[in-house]
Formats: sequence, C-alpha cells, structure tokens
Amino acid sequence: MKRPLLLLVLVFSSVILYAEDGSRLWLRYDSALVKNITLRIDSTMPLDDGYRIEGNMVTARTQQGLLYGKYAWLRGEQGESHPYFKLRILNHWDNLDGSIERGYAGKSIFWKNADNRSGTDHLSPELLHSYTPELLNAYAEANASIGINGTVLNNVNASPKMLTRVYINKVKEIADILRPWGIRVYLSVNFGTPKALGETKTADPLNPQVKRWWQNKAREIYKAIPDFGGFLVKANSEGQPGPFDYGRSHADGANMLADALAPYGGIVIWRSFVYGAKHQGEDRVKQAVSEFAELDGQFRPNVILQSKNGPLDFQPREPYAPIFDHMRQTPQMAELQITQEYLGQSRHLVYLAPMWKEFFDYVAPEKLCGIAGVANIGLDKNWCGHHFSQANWYAFGRLAWNPFLTSRQIAEEWLAQTFGSEKGIVKSEKFLETFGTSDQGRAASAITDVMLRSREACVDYMMPLGLHHIFRFDHHLGPEPGGFIPSYPIEWCPVYYHRANADSIGVDRSHTGTNATGQYRDPYCSLYDDVNTCPERYLLWFHRVPWTRRLNSGRTVWEEMQWRYNRGVAEVEQFIDIWQQAQPYVDEQRWREVDDRLRIQLADAQEWRAVCLDYFGQFARQKE
Repeated sequence: MKRPLLLLVLVFSSVILYAEDGSRLWLRYDSALVKNITLRIDSTMPLDDGYRIEGNMVTARTQQGLLYGKYAWLRGEQGESHPYFKLRILNHWDNLDGSIERGYAGKSIFWKNADNRSGTDHLSPELLHSYTPELLNAYAEANASIGINGTVLNNVNASPKMLTRVYINKVKEIADILRPWGIRVYLSVNFGTPKALGETKTADPLNPQVKRWWQNKAREIYKAIPDFGGFLVKANSEGQPGPFDYGRSHADGANMLADALAPYGGIVIWRSFVYGAKHQGEDRVKQAVSEFAELDGQFRPNVILQSKNGPLDFQPREPYAPIFDHMRQTPQMAELQITQEYLGQSRHLVYLAPMWKEFFDYVAPEKLCGIAGVANIGLDKNWCGHHFSQANWYAFGRLAWNPFLTSRQIAEEWLAQTFGSEKGIVKSEKFLETFGTSDQGRAASAITDVMLRSREACVDYMMPLGLHHIFRFDHHLGPEPGGFIPSYPIEWCPVYYHRANADSIGVDRSHTGTNATGQYRDPYCSLYDDVNTCPERYLLWFHRVPWTRRLNSGRTVWEEMQWRYNRGVAEVEQFIDIWQQAQPYVDEQRWREVDDRLRIQLADAQEWRAVCLDYFGQFARQKE
C-alpha cells in the first residue's frame, strides 16, 4: 500500500536532529498530531481487532482495533487491515535472577536479582522485579503499535519458582499494566515443577496427584489473572524434565496441562525443539519429526505445537523445518528468533525480515495459527543493544499482523519512523543525490538496501553454501569450525556439521546418507535429495561434495567459498561507507553508536573469513 508522503512528513516535522539514545524506538511522533484522528466503532466489521482508515477517520469493531488503527494511521496507512494470525507473541528468555539467555541488550525488564532458593513466599516484593510502570507501559505501547498481543515473561528453560505464589503475584502486576494495551501474559513452565517444589513425589503426567496439582495451580493463576494466556513448555530437550522421564509421550504431557487450563480458555504451547532424548545417533535435524509425527491428532484442541523455522537452531540460513509438513491435525506456530544469537548478536547490523520471508516461501502462512518471536529486549536505553536491531522487533510484529508485507516495505516504514524527520536520512534529497543510481542500490533506498543486503552478507562472511553451526562453543559469536570436545555430545561440536577432509566437505542428508531429505514434502524431497538440483544455498547442508566440484558460477566449491567470504567482508565495508555518507543527516549519538557497531561487525567478519578459510584451506588446498 502506497503511503502518502505528506502525512509522514507531517508526523515527523516537529522532530529535530539532536543527540538521542534510541529509547523512543519508532514512536517518535508528535503526540499533538493524534488529536487530528477521529475514532469510530462499527459493529458490522469482523470481530478480529482489524481497522479501516479513511482520511483521518479510523473505524474498528473493538477498542483494541481502534488502538491498532491509530498507530497504522500514524505510519501513513489508508484502507482496511485485519490481523492474519490470531496469536502474535513475544517469547522472553528472561531468568528470575535478571539475566537473559541469549540476551544482548542488558538485564531483564521484568525480573532482577532475587535469591529464592527455597522457593518460599518470604521474599520482599521489591526484590523480584526491575520494572517500573512507566517502563512497562513504554514496552506495551511499542508492542501494541505493531500488533503484538501476547508475551511470555520468562525463559523456556524455566525455573520451578515461577509458579510460586510470590511470583504469580508479580505476574498479576505485570498483566494489569499490559492489559489495557491488548497484551495477554503467558508463562514458560518447568514440567517437573510440582516435584521440584517438593509438593509431589513425581511429575508423571498420568499420576492423579500430579494432575490435581496442576489443576489447582491453574485455578490459582486464573483467580489472579483472569485473561492469562497459558503455558509455554520445553520438555525433554537439553536436560529439561518432561514426560519421557516417566515413559510417557509428548501428547501425555501436553494433554495433562491442557486439561488443567481448558476450563479457563488457556492454551498449552508445546515446543518441538527436541534432540538427544531418545534418538541416540540419529541426525539431529531429523529428531523433531521422529518424535512428533506419530503423535499428530493425539493432542487436545487447546495444544499448539511451536516449531523453530529451521530444523536445527536459528542458523543464519537453514532449510525450513520439515515438521511443518507432518503435523496436519495439530495446530502449529512458527518460532522465529528476533535476538540474533547466531547472526552477530547485537554487534552486527543484520535485518531479519528477508530470512523470515524466505521461511514463508516454503511454509504457507495459512498452515499456522500464530507466530512467536524470541525477544531481543533488555534494559539498555535503546532496548535492543543495537539501534538497527530494533528493526527486527518491528519487523516481527508487522509480519505477525501481515506475513505478505515485503521486507523492503517494512524496512522503509521502520526507517521513516525511527530516523525520519524533515532533514532525516529517509527524506533528504541531498542524501539521495549523494548516492545517485550507483551499483549499490537505487537512489531512494541507500540505507534500506543496506538492511536488505545485510542478512545475505552475514551468511557470506559466516557460513556460505549451506555450512552451519560452526560457531564457538556456548556463546555462538565467533567462528570455530574445528571445534571438537570429546566429552561433549557430538551434535554440540562444529566438526559434526561439515566433516571436512582432504577429499570433500558437507553432510550427506540424501537417501544415501541420513535421509533427512525424506522428511520433506514433494517437490522439495526430490529437489534437495539430488545434488544436481539442490539449491546451492543448501548444498553443504544436504550433500557431501568434493572440493573440486564445479558450481553454477564456474568456480569450484573451494573457490566459491573463498569468493563468498570475501564478498561478505566487502559488503560490510560498503555498509560503513554508506553510513559515513549519512552522517550529516542522522543525530550525532545514534550515528556514532551505529558506526561503532559497524566497525565491530567488520572486524568480526574479517575474523570469520580468516579463521574459516585458514581451517578449510588446510583440506581444500591439497586438491589444488
């Protein structure tokens, strides 16, 4: 939908260039402008919180729809719009001690250091949280402005303490603040909670005492929070307790919790991220399908299976997860990672909308009942650690509302609202003239093009041609393609994912190898299985090939690898040059902080290139 330029200029004309910390995100509008909007309820519209905008008139069937419509008007929308997914949820991996697993933007906005080892209710309430009402209202407004309607407040590696009374009371306080913005709260729960708290002798989902404990706990939660959304569960993966501990299935465990929540309208979101629990020696990328496919149709109606976009673990590039092809009778959500665990974290400018759109090319949105995003939000002043990482939070919300928006459209929206002003980078004629029609992109979108190219650049300087999971152990930031620790499970070791030797490189996942290709629907099953038709972006994911194999470019695998690593580094160098040219048109503080991050990104990209080419070169050069 084309946006009227005049409206965008009006929205930001009162914003002048000055040093700022980024805390206003994309909500830098003049509050006086909202007085120009007329809001109207129309009971004939669909009951889905959608809206219609005609001039300055915003119409919706619900108050929530009017709220969404107001922010749509502020970003220049006209016409009618309705949310595609009912469930549009952030997953916070926040721990009760204030730390955030895979968080790169400071401590938790919800919790802070609270030592409650005994799990009792005797903690002073002020020790439990880091939020203020003002902070949570700002968080809620940002989410509401892009249509997010749910949030999971704690880590999927959940502490049993989360369900003690003292924490439930705090969750109630948070829910009361978020509710006016249309945001329901959810909790990650540890499957072994009743046993861990010493209130039952087992956590067997078929045990009557365990069932009763969860039923009573659900009653307690809903008494405090009547609109509580439900539970998110990670079970029997990476050491987390689950129904397998008692010889039960995922369906047994999920259904027990679902029965406890059903009287109140709550749901169970059961994660399919599982490996190692009962498939010793099986290719890790096959294990989700192996564990869940046979259970399709056995889950309660209020159970949703939540699966990562790829079959491994949020890599810079993965094929789509084949579990989306197998669960035909079980509602599914896609889990996307907004925080850039494997994409440079908050050190790198990597815009993730193109990656998510790539996923939707293979998994049709109509197959899903919702999407969840692992949040990148912390107590840093700019919320996300990197000013451009805010764009990924924004893009997640916009795609959750409408997965058919383009990556460019979302990037332009975000740039206009975040950096836009009469003299800002998005509108400056002088800035556009500077870049003209160079081969780096169209004149009107120099910074947008940086965003759109950034994910592919990251793949190039980290893991081109289908390489994957060659990060340093544990923190997943730098390269360690030769990583191997005998005491670690082999699927944690980088060498497992490329198996390079003097002859060849890659993992044979075709029918002659692990047969991971056999889990995909046609035409992808046959497409990926044949080395001659497999897209080169997935080549080393699905196939083991000689270093001397010629690719579409005419280069050998080794030559192509060198070319792509060099291209990735060159891209970051160009990003820096473009950002340098933008300096006169960006406020000083944010320009400097982004520039600092880009220079870190360049150093990291150069390290990736040097380490990977040195390591793989020791094998490939033997064939030269």
